[in-house]
Amino acid sequence: MCGIVGIVDKDHPVSPIIHEALQRLEYRGYDSAGIATIYQNAIFMKKDKGKIKEIHEKLDLDKLPGTTGIGHTRWATHGLPSRINAHPHVDCTNKIAVVHNGIIENFLDLREELGKRHTFVSETDTEIIPHLIEEIITKTKCDLRTATKRALQKIRGNYALVIIYVKEPHKLVVARNGSPLVIGIGEKVDYCASDIPALLPFTRKVVLLNDGEMATIQCDEISIETINGAVAVEPKIFDVPWTPEMAQKGGYPHFMLKEIHEQPHALNGTLMIRPEIIDQIAKVLNDSEKVYITAAGTSNHAGLAGKYMLSKLSALRSQAITSSEFQESTVNLIDDGTTILAISQSGETADTLNAVKFAKSNGARIVSITNVMGSTISRLSDLTLYTQAGPEIGVAATKTFIVQLASLALISLQLADIIGKLNGSEIEQFREELLQTPRIIEKTIKKQESLIRDIAYEHANKQNFLFLGRGISTATAMEGSLKLKEVAYIHSEAYPAGESKHGAIALIEPGFPVVFVTPPDETHEKIIGNIMEMKAREATIMSIADEQDYEIQKLSDKTIGIPQTPTPFSPITYVIPLQLFAYYAATKRGYDPDKPRNLAKSVTVL
Repeated sequence: MCGIVGIVDKDHPVSPIIHEALQRLEYRGYDSAGIATIYQNAIFMKKDKGKIKEIHEKLDLDKLPGTTGIGHTRWATHGLPSRINAHPHVDCTNKIAVVHNGIIENFLDLREELGKRHTFVSETDTEIIPHLIEEIITKTKCDLRTATKRALQKIRGNYALVIIYVKEPHKLVVARNGSPLVIGIGEKVDYCASDIPALLPFTRKVVLLNDGEMATIQCDEISIETINGAVAVEPKIFDVPWTPEMAQKGGYPHFMLKEIHEQPHALNGTLMIRPEIIDQIAKVLNDSEKVYITAAGTSNHAGLAGKYMLSKLSALRSQAITSSEFQESTVNLIDDGTTILAISQSGETADTLNAVKFAKSNGARIVSITNVMGSTISRLSDLTLYTQAGPEIGVAATKTFIVQLASLALISLQLADIIGKLNGSEIEQFREELLQTPRIIEKTIKKQESLIRDIAYEHANKQNFLFLGRGISTATAMEGSLKLKEVAYIHSEAYPAGESKHGAIALIEPGFPVVFVTPPDETHEKIIGNIMEMKAREATIMSIADEQDYEIQKLSDKTIGIPQTPTPFSPITYVIPLQLFAYYAATKRGYDPDKPRNLAKSVTVL
């Protein structure tokens, strides 16, 4: 989850550039940060607890000297957020410095052994790495690349590492296993970072490091090899299609609000995806004996909605399983007749990657939906659909959720065509209606945002919420509940509305806020009954409903109207008010929705 950066430059001090790049990576972690540089045969370092802006105001991160350096913004795993636990970490001689994203699984054993000869100052797993490299260099007199390779062969776990050494001052050694790392190519300067947006102002030419690979980076020279063995790997330069402006706020107070407003544009991009890839994926699903959809967090909610779309439109039987439970839920069920449809915004989500690797090892075909070209999940997949959402910086996923839904809708319609579940005119009508969803979202934001803001401000002091939906709207309700928890820190629960009377209704008392997702689909009549049950107990009813649904309006205390949306696609448009509600509740409560506590954008640890 942490953000890491490394830069080696022939002519210019690197600390201001590292500082800027870290700010672009702060969505990956923001409880502490630090920078280390090499200058005149010594390591200079500044680090502390807190957000990067706070640390910079206290320490002035731009004043570190040197043309080679590394930086880190942390999401804590081992050890509380503190100056001591902040990265970079150094060895006993203060000549080797390391930044790390991931978890070293056998760090306790290594720390116990190294502790006999080395002094540890932090609680982190990362600190074993510089000490282990130090010991190997001391004993064998080898260079940093060789020592790093030997050290990594003793380590178990996930990592992305960037390492500097004062005796090789114009070099970065980097390695990857299970955590993302990209190398940026400049003129007389080279970079590395855990995510592409960090590098966009400086270069759009990147090399994607694979798991099990390490690289030595010098100005104008990059060599890549495998960690286990001495197999050289030819660097493949990839041109990033994103512009720097796409990763900036563009006048909005927060990335989350900007990205909510960007959703019509992002959705249009997804709906223009080449039909060949959609057809290829649909054919794979059609040829499968079993189909499992797996994802985590917001992507899991998209997967749940996708299960309904596949069933309703194409009659495909599939099962949606959250990634962290996938292996235990499918043991002895995966074989070469199975297809896994894996969904991940970043393509680096650890739980989802674990599910994919387990299924692949048992013979399954892998189809993925992701937003990041060259991500790990795409390289593990037989087929990948890239959602075309552009960079998403806000930790709470918004536009990537709706483009995942749109991708699943496109696949469902193509599968319906292949199977013959729908005739040609029906499919064309659905496709035309799907093409209208960006306009519906644009209209909803324009017409309803101020009302949603007022409702959010009115209820921002509430301590508990209940979100209810039926059928495909259960996934929408779950996503709305998650957003409120993520950014406003309000406890909320989401249920299939029919399940609410099997326990959750016991919580209802006068004024308890209950949010209903009520598109005019086959569940409409039943959900009215659920609304009546809550009204009878004096709950405050807030509904997301069709703008022409006067019956729901009469039953609700507050109603957000949505222009008519085809029912299989309702989550795409009905989630928009819930995203805005969470955003404005967070800002009313004084929280930064771009940096929710304890969360990070890409969950790369298990």
